[in-house]
Amino acid sequence: MNRIRRALISVSDKNGIVELAQELARLDVEIISTGGTCRLLQEAGVPVTGITEVTQFPEIMDGRVKTLHPKVHGGLLAIRDKETHQKQMKQNGIEAIDLVVVNLYPFQQTIAKPDHTYEQAIENIDIGGPSMVRSAAKNHRFVTVVVDPADYSAVIEQIKTSGATDESTRRRLAAKAFSHTAAYDALISGYLNQQTGQLFPDQLTVTFNKQQTLRYGENPHQRAAFYRQPLTEPGQIASAEQLHGKELSYNNINDANAALELAAEFDEPVVVAVKHMNPCGVGIGQTVEEAFQKAYEADPVSIFGGIIATNQPVNAATAEKMKEIFLEIIIAPSFEEEALSILKTKKNLRLLQLGDVFGTRTKPSLKLQTVGEGVLVQESDITSLQPDDCKVVTEREPNEEEWTQLLFAWKVVKHVKSNAIVLAKDSRTLGVGAGQMNRVGSAAIAIEQAGENSRGAVMASDAFFPMKDTVEKAAAAGVTAIIQPGGSIRDQESIDEANKHGIAMVFTGIRHFKH
Repeated sequence: MNRIRRALISVSDKNGIVELAQELARLDVEIISTGGTCRLLQEAGVPVTGITEVTQFPEIMDGRVKTLHPKVHGGLLAIRDKETHQKQMKQNGIEAIDLVVVNLYPFQQTIAKPDHTYEQAIENIDIGGPSMVRSAAKNHRFVTVVVDPADYSAVIEQIKTSGATDESTRRRLAAKAFSHTAAYDALISGYLNQQTGQLFPDQLTVTFNKQQTLRYGENPHQRAAFYRQPLTEPGQIASAEQLHGKELSYNNINDANAALELAAEFDEPVVVAVKHMNPCGVGIGQTVEEAFQKAYEADPVSIFGGIIATNQPVNAATAEKMKEIFLEIIIAPSFEEEALSILKTKKNLRLLQLGDVFGTRTKPSLKLQTVGEGVLVQESDITSLQPDDCKVVTEREPNEEEWTQLLFAWKVVKHVKSNAIVLAKDSRTLGVGAGQMNRVGSAAIAIEQAGENSRGAVMASDAFFPMKDTVEKAAAAGVTAIIQPGGSIRDQESIDEANKHGIAMVFTGIRHFKH
């Protein structure tokens, strides 16, 4: 075990660095440093040697070149028990560096600022920092590398105890260091690809930060964790604040995201209930209380144990109604104090607050789906629809109320697993048919769930009707209007069947498969 005698410190994140350096100085560790870090340590009274004294070369080009020098990297990369390396160190006046404490220029913080310039982003790409980190991490048999202030205390304790760090610690810190530089480079790559319009580059590099280790995945025998993108926008599940309840599970997070994405489709007060990634009840009202009542009435059986999302603050009256049934999660922009008091009486109910920015996406996002050893990548389905975008293909046009309900149902069916059919009336869902192997099967489920309420309802389908059988079922149930993408070679059969029963049918030209 090599005693730590010499440390190089150069950090952008100054948290805890003075205290670390003071401890190292008390342990007789020589400290060398650069730029702002060096000045900070000097002001704190820590004995420190500037990097120019080590390299005998000035920091030049506005600090772009200061640590890219053999006396730095030789001291990091030298194999201590290799005779030729030791000989070359002596010949070139290179001293070993045993500890490297480095974190990088604030590239992420820079590009997170809405008013940043491209030039500012480029100037905050660190070169010397990653080089030192990688050199130290490669030579972790002899060198300890620390990139995270959270590791300072553990490293100091080991040095206090034995004068050095143990091999397992050095390996763990080296792995963390390479993850750190890889994530840094992935952010830069992603930013530059975005700037140059490269949506699908030849090499896709993405990075995520661990938010939490989960108790298990979809099932208890599967291990799982939750990660978030470094620049997660406000109003997303990954940036939600949990106000109450037990820890979120893998399935909770998946369902909560599905509920939020659907609720974010609406401007008017809406409540969405989700079970197993599918909406089981959606309601629009003048108030959040009315919207919740409609969502509940849509399917009072399936909402039990479900996830609720609303785009409105939750008030006390709505909280009283929500309290009456078993719910896993309630997601809202905010909760009134009285509402919080009411809902917190439910010990395990998770309350997630998103703030004023509800489900907003200000930039395009990519959806990633692993397939064995590969990854499918696509743009998010953020297409919206207006009546002018649609084509009425039947003899009868929808009336004003039917148009309202068709557009409502179309927003919902977009978020139902394919094959998907939604029946709606009075701004609430009546029946949802999801994930069936044929479309008429999904229609049968939705119609059965709606029961007598299907008379006078509208129907939405996420994809075209390959045959007229779905229209036949809709007509028998009393459906008066249908919205679907169109595009089947047998479209005319469905149109003729709709005309036969006086059903208004609208083609959107847009398909919303969701697998």
